[in-house]
Amino acid sequence: MKIPLFRKNRIDWEKDPVCHMDVDMGNPNGGTWVYQETTYYFCGPGCNKAFQKEPQAYLSGDKKIEM
Repeated sequence: MKIPLFRKNRIDWEKDPVCHMDVDMGNPNGGTWVYQETTYYFCGPGCNKAFQKEPQAYLSGDKKIEM
């Protein structure tokens, strides 16, 4: 189990576009989804589903889920 505060290599991490949590690109708990030829990584299935319903709202910053 990796503890986020002690990560050494941030290259393999990406921000969830919905809640902005760090997501391990090698093992995203919420899976991935490709939108306009870009792969997005999610912390959990709920964020993935929310993004799929309104991707532009999350990418523009109009919507965000606070964690």
